[in-house]
Amino acid sequence: MLRLRDRKGFSVPDQAAYAPFPQPLSGNDMPRSGGIASMMRLPIEPDPAKLDACFVGVPFDLGTSNRTGTRFGPRQIRAESVMLRPYNMATRAAPFDRMRVADLGDIAINPYNLHDSIARIEAAYDRILAAGCRPVTLGGDHTITLPILRAMHRKHGKLGLVHVDAHADVNDTMFGEKIAHGTPFRRAVEEGLLDCARVTQIGLRGTGYSAAEFDWGREQGFTVIQAEACWHRSLAPLMQEVKARIGNGPVYLSFDIDSLDPAYAPGTGTPEIGGLTVPQGLEIIRGLTGVDLVGADLVEVSPPYDPLGTTAILAANLAFEMLCILPGPQ
Repeated sequence: MLRLRDRKGFSVPDQAAYAPFPQPLSGNDMPRSGGIASMMRLPIEPDPAKLDACFVGVPFDLGTSNRTGTRFGPRQIRAESVMLRPYNMATRAAPFDRMRVADLGDIAINPYNLHDSIARIEAAYDRILAAGCRPVTLGGDHTITLPILRAMHRKHGKLGLVHVDAHADVNDTMFGEKIAHGTPFRRAVEEGLLDCARVTQIGLRGTGYSAAEFDWGREQGFTVIQAEACWHRSLAPLMQEVKARIGNGPVYLSFDIDSLDPAYAPGTGTPEIGGLTVPQGLEIIRGLTGVDLVGADLVEVSPPYDPLGTTAILAANLAFEMLCILPGPQ
C-alpha cells in the first residue's frame, strides 16, 4: 500500500492509494496498538455510494431487558478488530480484492428516545441500501434488527432470514412495550417483512414462560433448531439443508452473540448456558456462502460484562466472516 508522510513524519493513509479497493491498514505500516479504531482499521467513508459493502455501528441499548451496555458494543468490536488481516486463510475469501469496503461510522441514535432511534436507524439504512451498499452491522441490542428489516424489505421485498440466537425474540410485548430486543421478529412477521417459509432460527435454548415458547415461530412456518439438536456435531450438514430452504431469494443474517455459550462470549446481556461453540458459529456463517445475502448484523455484545474483551474479539471475527460471504458487486 502506498503511504504518505505528514510534516512531522507520521505515516498516514494515502486516500488515493485506497481507490478503487480500500484495504485494512497493515500492522507493518502502523503498529496494531496505534491508529484510529475503525473496523479492521479500514478507512472511514461516510458516503455509501462509494462502497459495495460497509461496516456500520448502531450504539443502542434502549431495548435491553437485563444487562445494559450494548451501546458500547460497536466501539469495542472495532477496538478488538485490530488483529484481523484482509485474507481468510480457512476459506481463501478475499473480500477487499473484489469489493470496495470501508467503515461507515455509527448511526446517531437518540439515547433518550427508543422510537426516535428506530426512525433514525430506518432512515440511515434506507440511505445505505439506496446506494447499493450491503451493510454488516455492529450492534447494539437486537431491537435494531426491526428497523433494518423494514429498510431491507422496502429495497428487496420479503426476506429469507437466518436468525442465530439463544432466544426466539418473538414476544408480543415486553413490560407492555411492542418494540424491544425480545420482540423484533414477531413485529417483522406482523408487518409482512419475512418470507416465513425461508426463515430458520438456530441455537434457541434456556428457560421460558411456557413450554411452547418456541412454537410460535414454527406456527408461522419458521424452521426452529434448538441448541440441543446442535450439541456434539458439526453444523455443516445442517447448513446445506438451510441453504436448500433459502433458495435464490434475498436473505438477511442476524447473529446474536448470546447464541454462543457464555464460556466463549460472556459479555452479553442475557447469557444462557448450553450454547453453540465458536466452530459451530463459523460453520453457520460459512455455510451461507453463495446465498443472496443482502446484509447481516452482529448484536448484543455488552463490553462492561467482559473486561478482557474476549466477546468483542469473537464478534469482530464473526463480522469479518460475514463480510467474506457477501456477494460481490452486482
